[in-house]
Amino acid sequence: MRTAQPTATPYSGTKHSTDTDETERQKLPLLALLALATAVFITSLTETLPAGLLPAMAGDLRASQSAAGQTVTIYALGTALTAMPLTAATAGWRRKRLLLTAVACFAVANSVTAFSSLYVLTMAARFAAGVAAGLAWALLAGYARHMAPIRLQGKAIAVAMAGIPLALSVGVPAGTFLGQAVGWRAAFWVMSGLTAVLLAWISVAVPDYPGTERGARVPMRRTLRIPGVAPVLFVTLIFVLAHTVLYAYIAAFLDRFGMDGSTDLVLLAFGVASLVSIWIVGAYIHRRLRALTVASVLLVGAAAAVLALPTDSAVLVYAAAVAWGLGWGGVPTLLQTAAGAAGGETADDVQAILVTLWNVAMAGGGFVGGLLLDAFGSASIPWTVLLLLAPVLAMVLGARIHGFPAPGMGMT
Repeated sequence: MRTAQPTATPYSGTKHSTDTDETERQKLPLLALLALATAVFITSLTETLPAGLLPAMAGDLRASQSAAGQTVTIYALGTALTAMPLTAATAGWRRKRLLLTAVACFAVANSVTAFSSLYVLTMAARFAAGVAAGLAWALLAGYARHMAPIRLQGKAIAVAMAGIPLALSVGVPAGTFLGQAVGWRAAFWVMSGLTAVLLAWISVAVPDYPGTERGARVPMRRTLRIPGVAPVLFVTLIFVLAHTVLYAYIAAFLDRFGMDGSTDLVLLAFGVASLVSIWIVGAYIHRRLRALTVASVLLVGAAAAVLALPTDSAVLVYAAAVAWGLGWGGVPTLLQTAAGAAGGETADDVQAILVTLWNVAMAGGGFVGGLLLDAFGSASIPWTVLLLLAPVLAMVLGARIHGFPAPGMGMT
C-alpha cells in the first residue's frame, strides 16, 4: 500500500489548502464532523426503521408483513445498484453541493413515506432513499478524511461513523417506541425534520471542496488491481455478511435462550460496547490499523462461539453482546480507512465499490439468515458466522503489506 500523503485526498488534482488553512486543520473540525455523523445516523436509521414498524405499516399499506418488510430490501437494492454509477456521474460536482443534494433526497423520500398510503409509492420512495444513501456513503468517509490532518484522519472517520451504532442501538428502539406511541408515520416525519435541520447544519458548518478533475478517473478494473484494494473489499463483503446474518435475526435467536423479550437490552449492550470500540479505534487506527482489524474479527468470532454453545446463562449472552459490539463498532471506520488508504487517488471509486458490496452483504445476510433459520433453526446462525469469519481472518493476516499493512509497511 502506498503511504498516504497530505495532498493525496479523495478529491485529487488540486491542493486546496493555504498555509493558514493547514494550521487551522491541525485540530479536528468537530462541528463539521458531527454533521457528517448525523448524516450517517439518518442514512442508517432510515434503512432499518421499518423493521420495528412492520405490523402498523403493513396494515396502512394493505400489504402483508413480509411484503412490508421488502421496504428494507428495496432500500439496500437502491444503494447497491446505483452507488458506483452515480459516484462516477457526479465526480466533477462540488462536494458540498453533492452532499446537500443527497441529504435533501432523504428529506423528500422520508416525507413521501410518511404520508403515502400506496404500497407502490412507498416502495418507490424507499428505493429513492437507498439511491441517496449510496451517494452519501461513497462521499462521507472521504469527506471526513479531507477535513482532518493526516495524523487525525482515523479519528475523523471514527467520529463520522459513530452514527451507525447510535442508529442501531438507540435510533431503531426509539423509532419503534415512537411508532407504537403515536403511529409509524410520526417516526418518518421526525426523520424528515431531523434531515431538514441537518441541511442547515451542513450549509453552515461543513467546508466545500472541488470534485475530481475531468479525465482523472481510473477504470474500475484498474482500481481493483491496485495493491490492497481487493483484500479490503473481500473482507468488507464477508465480514458484513457474517455480522448481518446474526444481527438481522437476533430476536429469533434470543428466543432460543428464552430472552426474546430482552432484545432491546441486548442491543443496548451491543450499542454501548460499539461506541467504546469506535473511541478505541479512533485513538489508535493511525498506528494500529492491522492489529485493530484482527482484534475486531477475533472479538466477533469469540461472541459467535459463546452464542453457539448451549447455555441458559443470560450473563453469557450479554457478555457475548459486549464482545460483539467491541469487535464490530469500529469495523466501518477500519474498512473505510483501509479502503481510502489503499485506493489513494482513486479513493472515491473504492469507497463506491465498498458501499455497493456492503449493501449486497446486508441483503445477502438477511437472505442467508432466513434460509438457515427455516432449514436448521437459530442454533445454526452463530456457527455460520464462525465459518464466514475464518476466511476474513486469513485475508487480513495475509494482507500484511497491502490492505492491512503491518507497522512500518504502509500506513504511518
